[in-house]
Amino acid sequence: MLNGKHILVGITGSIAAYKTAMLVRHLVKEGADVQVIMTEKAKEFITPLTMATLSRHPILVDFFNPENGQWNSHVSLGLWADLYIVAPASANTLAKMAYGIADNLLLTTYLSARCPVMVAPAMDLDMFRHPATTTSLDILRGRGVHIIEPSSGELASGLEGKGRMEEPENIVRYINDFFASNEELCGKRVLITSGPTLEAIDPVRFITNCSSGKMASEIARQCRLRGADVTVVSGPAAVKPSGVTLIEVESAQQMATATLQEYEKGADIVVLCAAVADYTPVAVSDTKIKKKTETMTIELRPTTDIAAAVGAMKREGDILVGFALETDNEFSNAQDKLRRKNLDMIVLNSLRNEGAGFAVDTNQVEIIFRDGTAKAYPLKSKSDVASDIVDNIVKLTK
Repeated sequence: MLNGKHILVGITGSIAAYKTAMLVRHLVKEGADVQVIMTEKAKEFITPLTMATLSRHPILVDFFNPENGQWNSHVSLGLWADLYIVAPASANTLAKMAYGIADNLLLTTYLSARCPVMVAPAMDLDMFRHPATTTSLDILRGRGVHIIEPSSGELASGLEGKGRMEEPENIVRYINDFFASNEELCGKRVLITSGPTLEAIDPVRFITNCSSGKMASEIARQCRLRGADVTVVSGPAAVKPSGVTLIEVESAQQMATATLQEYEKGADIVVLCAAVADYTPVAVSDTKIKKKTETMTIELRPTTDIAAAVGAMKREGDILVGFALETDNEFSNAQDKLRRKNLDMIVLNSLRNEGAGFAVDTNQVEIIFRDGTAKAYPLKSKSDVASDIVDNIVKLTK
């Protein structure tokens, strides 16, 4: 997919610059013609010699070569590129990109680029979640810049949290997906819920449902692949999608609030894939509950029914997709859920089917439509199941 593509890679001052060496190596290996632009600060983290060797091109830092006066035209670079990706993108550079500050070659090239632009942020968790940074990202996202969300884990500071630049192989996959996009959902805003919710009992205990987030992540990838603007509201899932707007929540109420707010902003397609807890404790203890008796009773109350709430708000022309995981009377239970919650289609899977369930890479589904028709699929990888689901969503948009 990348063979013959012209890709500009911008590197800013971040410890994550070491990852860009592998990113460039992967891009070149897949046939891309790569040129690298570095800021002065980036040279403190990785050498121009390393990047020149891997990209097979001289590294660009200044507007001109001080030894021979050769001009590095940001206009020509912007016209040459099929894609411009800044990885890592520091908080400083993101802010400058958002507000049009052009004080180095990397930034002037961004302002001149006519090609799609991607950024892979990398910074400490407090910098990433600071309102200044989130505002910069919102501005860039609104201008069509593709944000490759950072992952969570141990950071250079020693803290744990979100801010790690996405791994090079995942970035390459995202770039491949971008160029492969057939634009079937171009212009559509897709909202997806993912993962489980956690309903606190006390500071250390909770009620939850089984969900890895794999199915929702694959659906998000398929929608993004087809040109959609994708937002995922995710509980604490083991697998989270990249290249989308990710809103992380914990409780069912937080997921309901975020989902309804995002739907009100104008989502065209809603895919309710999360395993949301149906009940939550009436009272949550501020301190750890000690074992004092042989039995304990916890009073529960219903959580907000997100599918029913979105169904009640549903606008004409919007598409609402639900999921039903059943253990008995599968088809009738799923059909009833579709009707009660004003869904356009529902994806049914049964725990009775071997290979269909939690934390596995396969699934077996039957898709039921509003008109009563249904289509059953054999056991497939979750990636292929996601493709089947999105194929049917596309048909509903026609």
